Amino acid sequence: MSEALTAKPPFASPPADDLARMTWERERNGPPVDFPALPSIPGGRYVDPAFLELEEKGMWQRSWLYTGHVDQLPEPGSWFLCRNTGSPVIVTRTLAGDIRAYYNTCQHRGAPLVKEESGTSRGFVCGYHGWSYTLEGKLTAVRDRRDFAEGFDFSCHSLSQVRCELLGSLIFLNADPDAEPLLQHIGPMAAELEQLQLETLRLVDSRTYETECNVKVLLDAFLEVYHLKSIHENTVDRFLDHRAMIVTLWPNGHSRMATPNRREGWIDPGTKGMPEIPTISEFVAKNNVSYSIYPNFIMPPAPTGIPLLQFWPMGPKRTRVVSTWLAPEHDAANPHPLWEMRIKNWERILYEDLQFAPQIQESVEGPGFKGMSLNYQERRIYNWHEELDRRIGVENVPENLRVKPVLAPFIVRE
Repeated sequence: MSEALTAKPPFASPPADDLARMTWERERNGPPVDFPALPSIPGGRYVDPAFLELEEKGMWQRSWLYTGHVDQLPEPGSWFLCRNTGSPVIVTRTLAGDIRAYYNTCQHRGAPLVKEESGTSRGFVCGYHGWSYTLEGKLTAVRDRRDFAEGFDFSCHSLSQVRCELLGSLIFLNADPDAEPLLQHIGPMAAELEQLQLETLRLVDSRTYETECNVKVLLDAFLEVYHLKSIHENTVDRFLDHRAMIVTLWPNGHSRMATPNRREGWIDPGTKGMPEIPTISEFVAKNNVSYSIYPNFIMPPAPTGIPLLQFWPMGPKRTRVVSTWLAPEHDAANPHPLWEMRIKNWERILYEDLQFAPQIQESVEGPGFKGMSLNYQERRIYNWHEELDRRIGVENVPENLRVKPVLAPFIVRE
């Protein structure tokens, strides 16, 4: 074995301070001495139909999932339809100003309540038989009331509600009625996100892309920077120092990755002069920090705007990517002139990540793919899979498809 692979790092383990950790990461000549060799992740987790069904029921249907921004509900009665979570869900602002979510399902015979993607109304009326509901989901009228039994109880036929909570101005849904509250669920990350003033940020842009691959194929790429020199050679690799990247693993699969700029004090020239979030920390402002809310939400904030990425499974080998931008002091009627080019540059980087996804899918479906052999830089991917098994229930995962839990000592709980 070569000396480069057997050499010990200059310190037994990285220091606690973020900037000092970056220096340590840049200068180390091996993984931390206490960090385990990551076992191979079985390839069947990307293609096995039975495992993917376990993933859908045990994880996707029980997770907090970003679905939209409050600017999409500008007034009482506004609503939009969310289709990414599997079953179509109506997200609406009630007359009292509260945000609620309901399955787009009439409680009579299951017909959809709305057919368009968005709108404004004082309630919902099923187009099939005319059952009527308030914005609070209560059944108020049925056609030909005389034909129903005398004891027919309207209160037992309210719309089926979906858990809906806010992270600042961001709307999250969870199909699990017993889910832990969102802010409690993201744990230590919640305190860090306060600096971003998410409640004040406005919706700038949102676009959707689809590609032929399992959702985890794309998610993996946004949990590491090991690929920068190959995929992003002419874009982000020009200014990011991937060798100094640091990782923080939090409970419930959430995490943070921070990558410094190659040149101290570097500022993206495509953002100069744009309004900034006044409370953002110097560390986040001067480094590329990326937050991950498990399972599919990626957010790398900058002082002048925050892109949000979600990765949605549209089937065993098709993925939808939703890319959204938020910013301080944004005026939709008179946007800052730099936004058009900024979004184009972001889209170019995104396409660099999307370009190989169908070919990777072909490979993982073939006999040549046995599993993933991850390194220390890619530990967020391994942590993602450990959390997946916990949510499914390790006992429910076929033994040949399980991942061995090894990262518990590296989870930061406070």
